[in-house]
Amino acid sequence: MYRLLGGMRVIEASSFVASPTCGMHLAQMGAEVIRFDQIGGGPDFRRWPRAENGLSLYWESLNKGKKSIAIDLGSAEGRELATALITAPGPAGGLFVTNYPVDGFLAHDRLAALRPDLVTVRIMGRADGGPALDYTVNCAVGYPQITGPESLDDEVVNHVLPAWDLLTGAYSAFALLAAERHRRDTGAGQEVRVPLADMAIASVANLGMLAEVLDTGADRARLGNQVYGAFGRDFTTADGKRLMLMAITPRQWKGMVQALAIGDAVTAIEADQGVSFARDEGVRYQHRDRLVPLVEQAVAKRSMSDLAAAFDPLGVCWGPYQTMREAADDPDLVRANPIFAEVEQPSGARYPIPGAPATIPQAERLPPARAPRLGEHTDEILAEVLGLGSGAVAKLHDGGIVAAG
Repeated sequence: MYRLLGGMRVIEASSFVASPTCGMHLAQMGAEVIRFDQIGGGPDFRRWPRAENGLSLYWESLNKGKKSIAIDLGSAEGRELATALITAPGPAGGLFVTNYPVDGFLAHDRLAALRPDLVTVRIMGRADGGPALDYTVNCAVGYPQITGPESLDDEVVNHVLPAWDLLTGAYSAFALLAAERHRRDTGAGQEVRVPLADMAIASVANLGMLAEVLDTGADRARLGNQVYGAFGRDFTTADGKRLMLMAITPRQWKGMVQALAIGDAVTAIEADQGVSFARDEGVRYQHRDRLVPLVEQAVAKRSMSDLAAAFDPLGVCWGPYQTMREAADDPDLVRANPIFAEVEQPSGARYPIPGAPATIPQAERLPPARAPRLGEHTDEILAEVLGLGSGAVAKLHDGGIVAAG
């Protein structure tokens, strides 16, 4: 965690992946992020994966470093309390992240009537307000038809990474900071809506893939583990291990050819085809049917450790295939990675959790903070943000309007 956003208070009302991710990124850069939930937990409070005691590892992983207040949102008094929290006065506040519907008690216009400079970032499924999740968006933008081996023909493959949720969450954090800067310059608040579906199709277009299909009139074919437009795919070593090998830049290509001692064979292919592979990754891709078997044979003659010793000094771009369990013990990725610290979470499980993925050499990296217990900061928030005295707080508890964790 870093202190870059100190003095910024963000109220979060959210569930699932995209919206909590937005708040998590802001908290990791130093913002005070206060998430309010229904007493007993919202729809994502017990999502899998879970710890042995049934508490959600998912929920606590996406809510690291936040504060939590539990409110009875089904009551008018509870909704008024949430509204007061979002619209609380002061230069630090008036920043709201949510994936609640456009209409209802958290509609921006209703909230802005109480605080005109309010900035709301609203994460949505579709721009028209309709529901959508990562999988229902992903199936519509064409990726399942080009994921997986060529042998699948017309079968679809859903990738397991919620890419659009994660991109939407990160983009929403950026959008909030952009709107907050605009408010500093002009004094004006506004609502920024970030639909998951728009994030997905914009990303497809930003990668040139939409232009490609419109230009060619055809969908891209499945390529399995072959990287499109460049030399890159998986290979198996002499000791039965698998690695991913890439050659995007001239240096990477030169290093790979040298490390595998295939220079003469590559030169012969270049002479036969009248091409040069030295600088153009697209040419390497076009001639992959000649190059892949050559590399495949060279890799198959050597062990993973032998290849690593040859690749690394020459700047070859490669990586071993690992299970997620193996990745968890990898010193470079987790065990000796300074973005991680081993922390006991509310579930009682103790495991490495990441702070901000960015490294800022000029700033002190603080250890990542654990997730809150549901409602852990209820009394603190009521007193410090809303200025309620102990008697008023006790009355809210007695009436079942709030709960402490």
